[in-house]
Amino acid sequence: GYRTPPGMRSHRGKAMRLIVAALFAALASFSPAAAEVFQKAETGFVVRHVAEVKASPDETWAALIKPGEWWSKQHTWSADAANLSLDARAGGCFCEVLPNKDSPRASPRGSVEHMRVVYVEQARALRMIGGLGPLQSEPVTGVLTITLKPRDGGGTRIQWEYVVGGWFRYKTDQIAPAVDSVLGEQLQWLAMKLGVETPVSVPAPAASEPSPSQPGR
Repeated sequence: GYRTPPGMRSHRGKAMRLIVAALFAALASFSPAAAEVFQKAETGFVVRHVAEVKASPDETWAALIKPGEWWSKQHTWSADAANLSLDARAGGCFCEVLPNKDSPRASPRGSVEHMRVVYVEQARALRMIGGLGPLQSEPVTGVLTITLKPRDGGGTRIQWEYVVGGWFRYKTDQIAPAVDSVLGEQLQWLAMKLGVETPVSVPAPAASEPSPSQPGR
């Protein structure tokens, strides 16, 4: 997961290889969420996943902004999803507390900013910027756009699109599928919490739909 601490210059290359290996292990262990990367280039990639759930958009939103209740602990720095929080307002933080073993709540040893919120439209769209996992140590920009749409007959269609661009030390052919799998896994856990209607998948682009990168009307 994401538990290798930053700043360890000695053995850093080994640590990065271990992180990538862990991401690939996740890909193999959660096949319902694994799918092809939507777009890929030497300087970036796009991963996209969709799930349809039984919950209403309002119910889906309420669960979405509480990642501690569904995010996998395997993909946290502290190995405990309960340490995650999401402040769903512009400028808010998708953050994680690194607790102290002796007094975890009173005196945390540190914290992590996973992403920064830049767009919020309750029960409809959430956009955050940040390099998730091993991308945090690289000079890249990652933009995660989450859109919620009501389904005919009830329920919600959830779409996640993560666009990464910039320069990084990983090979795109290696890091893109790993990131794709990890994000797909998180959406799978959220969908399971809300009642899955259809499995997580990567949708083909539809000309009749607005781009998920443009949540505004």
